[in-house]
Amino acid sequence: MISVLYDLAIAPFVDFAFMRRALAGSIALSASVAPVGVFLMLRRMSLMGDAISHAILPGAAIGYLLFGLALLPMAFGGLIAGLAVALLAGLATRFTALKEDASLAAFYLLSLAAGVLLISMNGSNIDLMHVLFGTVLALDNAALLFIATAASVSLIVLALIFRPLALECADPQFLRSVSGVGGLVHLVFLALVVTNLVAGFQALGTLLAVGIMMLPATAARFWARGLGGLMLAAFLIAVVSSYAGLLLSFFAGLPSGPAIIVVAGGIYILSLLAGPVGGALTSRLSNKHRTA
Repeated sequence: MISVLYDLAIAPFVDFAFMRRALAGSIALSASVAPVGVFLMLRRMSLMGDAISHAILPGAAIGYLLFGLALLPMAFGGLIAGLAVALLAGLATRFTALKEDASLAAFYLLSLAAGVLLISMNGSNIDLMHVLFGTVLALDNAALLFIATAASVSLIVLALIFRPLALECADPQFLRSVSGVGGLVHLVFLALVVTNLVAGFQALGTLLAVGIMMLPATAARFWARGLGGLMLAAFLIAVVSSYAGLLLSFFAGLPSGPAIIVVAGGIYILSLLAGPVGGALTSRLSNKHRTA
């Protein structure tokens, strides 16, 4: 029995270096994207993460056209494109009658279409799939270093702005009335979102990077109440999703990125139904006990 469990759960990571690199990159990414995803959820900005993840595509495409599948040019291009779209959407909201969600939707659709066209016109379908869905099993040492560096910087910056960010989630009007840092904190937080999505793009592609950010965060909502508990639960769910998704990909021959996100989605559905904090079945049982 122990031998079977070892072969199923541990042996792939012991025997194959690409599986170890994929797991290490996924854990480093989870440590960074989980708290950012929690703040996006609490600030009711979940769809902004999806919009920005699409917005990095044209920048990554330009980096690819100029330098091929080189890590740093694609990452730098994606970072510039994501920040540009976030700022342009903010300016459109500030100086026009358009709401932020509508302006983001318009910019991210334009970015997604432009990025796909750029890659399709000058690359192969394999290159397009690589950019859109990532190659977590092909992470090399340079990619691991980039993900670890982005995660470390993100966590340090998040720690520096944690107090005003948490206060803004609870009472944004109070923060604006007692301090003028609200706008700056919002911009820094958007930069953190873009940075984490660019790091996630290396492993999961532009279409799926937001999945490892938002699905664990929303699932954590059904397992914890406090901010610290939500972040820890989101991190653990992201790690479990990555670990199980990599094993599913290895044994079933499935694409690794989608397998990770499918596992995360399954955990979200399970949490939605049976999570102890507001899950559907838990709430139903509580209501029955109250009326009994």
